[in-house]
Order: sequence, then C-alpha cells, then structure tokens
Amino acid sequence: MSESPDFARYLPSSPMTQAWGVAVTGGGIQVVAPGETYPPAGHPSDHVFRWESGRVLGSLQLVLVRTGRGSFESRRTGVQTVRPGDVLILPPHAWHRYSPEPTTGWEEWWIELEGPVVTQLEETGVLGRDARMVRPSRAADLEVVWRQIHRRLASEQASSHDPERGALGLQALTLVMERDAFETADEQRVGWVGQAEHELAADLRNPPGAEELARRLGVSYTHFRREFKRATGMAPHRYLSRLRLTQARRMLGSGRVTLDHVADRLGYSSAFHLSAAFKREFGMSPRDWRTRATNA
Repeated sequence: MSESPDFARYLPSSPMTQAWGVAVTGGGIQVVAPGETYPPAGHPSDHVFRWESGRVLGSLQLVLVRTGRGSFESRRTGVQTVRPGDVLILPPHAWHRYSPEPTTGWEEWWIELEGPVVTQLEETGVLGRDARMVRPSRAADLEVVWRQIHRRLASEQASSHDPERGALGLQALTLVMERDAFETADEQRVGWVGQAEHELAADLRNPPGAEELARRLGVSYTHFRREFKRATGMAPHRYLSRLRLTQARRMLGSGRVTLDHVADRLGYSSAFHLSAAFKREFGMSPRDWRTRATNA
C-alpha cells in the first residue's frame, strides 16, 4: 500500500463480528499541512466535527499523531497538548475534540473498531468510557501493526468480514492500552509480580504461602497482596486456586488418571475438596467434565 495523504476507508460491520468478537471497520491517514482547514472534507457526516461543538462517535477510534502538534480535549482531561507519538483513545459515546496547530499541521493515523470485545472492555473498565490521550511505550511495534491494518483496508479485496484485520486491531488496542494500564506501575513492581506468578506455578502441590512469597521478594505482606491483585486482577489465594483448577481440568481431559491422583498432585486434602472447588469454578463436577471431554 502506498501510504499517501488522505487515505480513508469505511466498511460496515459484518454480522460475523458477533462471532469473532472484534472488527476493524475503518481506518486511514490524514496529512494536514500548516494552515490547512481541519477537519478536511471527505469523511462521513457522523465523523466530521467542528472544534466549537466537538464530536461523539458510535464506535471506538484510535488516533495516532505521528508528526506535528495540536490540542485535544475531553470531559475528563480538559485541554491537552498533543505531540508526535501520542494516541487518542476515543470510546463510543465519549465527547471529545482535537485539532492540529495551524502553524505545524500534523499527520494522523486512525483506525475504528467495533464488536462485543470492545463493549466488554468498556463495561468492565479496562477501556473505560472517557476519551483520553496516552503515549504508548512500544511505538515501533504499534506502527508496524497499524501499517498492516491500513494495508488490508486499502486493498481492493478488502471485505467487511476480515478476522485477521480484526485480530490486528485488537493487537493495536493492546499496545495502546499497555501504557495506560500500567502508567502508575513501576518496572520493579511489574517484575516482582511476574516472579511471584512463576513461583506459584512452579509447585502446585506445595506452593509458597503469600507471606513467604512477600518475604522472598522483599516487600511487606500488605503491599504484596495489594499490588499482586492490582496487576493480575486476583488475590494470591484466588490466583493459586485458578492455577490448580485449570491444571486439574487439563489432567482430567487428557488421561484416565483418578480424581484422588489429581487431588494429590495439586495439593488438595482429598478428592472431595477438589471436586467441590472444581464445581464452584466451572459449574460442573469433574466426572461430568471428563464425560464431556471424552465424548467431544
């Protein structure tokens, strides 16, 4: 694809988006010269806006500003200065406005995403409902993915149903959100949480307790529990339980091992306790799970 100015493509969301979870329904590149009117003509009426009134979109958009400078404003952030490398996260129904400085212009790359995965990320708070600006730490990786999306959109064979394009869109969103999700986390914390996860998984029969792990990692028990849950979404004991039960499911589905053997291997006091925990987690007994796996 020749990445020339004013490339833009919009596609309808395919009915298959519900099955695949996410679709890239639009994207493009806009080079705005110094002094040029913004936004330029050529976009659908529901995407065009004036600075005075701002805009609300029906789909998630990500806008990467590669060169130039400008301004961005949302209900949450107020007016902010946009610099090269910044990405605007524009969730559905979130009011926002942005514009390049007349003296510099800018080059913007954008993509639009729809689907139940986007909705779930919004409703669970991972994506959130407010428009905002972030600065991804893996800019080179993000640009590679963005180029691939644009290349697929610009193709004459581009279809509304393109699962690979949707997967690339989700990858781009992940790279954008990576910085935002950990913007308050330092590298040291992220490092020791990963080490704690590794040690919990290393011996599911006799794993270290949370207090012992905190001591090994050189942090207080209270700090360990709080930061571990912030990074993984689960308290240490819940994380360990999930590890054990997931491994139990694998063992039950891949051989004729007894439930007593699985319980012993994974540190449960009895097959009864394993069975009760398994049913709470997966909504069926180990026997029912094995029957389903065998007959699949």
